[in-house]
Formats: sequence, structure tokens, C-alpha cells
Amino acid sequence: MKIRVVCDDTYEAQKLASLIFIKEANETFITSILNIIENELVVSLKDKSAHSILLKDETQVEIFADFIQSVIDKEHRIVSTVTLEQDVEIIKG
Repeated sequence: MKIRVVCDDTYEAQKLASLIFIKEANETFITSILNIIENELVVSLKDKSAHSILLKDETQVEIFADFIQSVIDKEHRIVSTVTLEQDVEIIKG
């Protein structure tokens, strides 16, 4: 399954991609979604830190939250992430 989410800018896209998936370890770092405030997504990572990510709009937040939930529930795994300017393409399997 694949989605493409649009972030607020290129920096936010790079941040999201790096927080989601570490290629060297083949591991997903996001463990939960702590809060959603309009176009802002606050996530918790395995190291118990919290990070804010700004997406383009509330629709993008909803798309991402729906997509990532099965990964958080360990039903799927992230296979890869690719940043294309302010877009992040995420593939799970």
C-alpha cells in the first residue's frame, strides 16, 4: 500500500520521512499519534520523545493518520519513504 502526503514545506517533509522510517535499521520509529491540531500532527517515538510535523492541511493529516495506524498497531511495516520536495511517499507492506 502506498500514499503520498503533502507537508507544509520541504523541511517538514524531510523531518517526517526521517521520523517514520530508518532505512539502515529497517525500523519504524513512530509508536503513537499523541495529538492532532488542525494541520499539525504530534507523534511519539520509540525513545519516548514527541515531535510535531506540519502537513499542508487537515485532509493530509487525516490521510496520514489513517495510513500509519496499522503500522502503529503492528499489522503492517513501513517498507520505504521517499521525499519529493514537500511530498513524502510512504510504502507499507
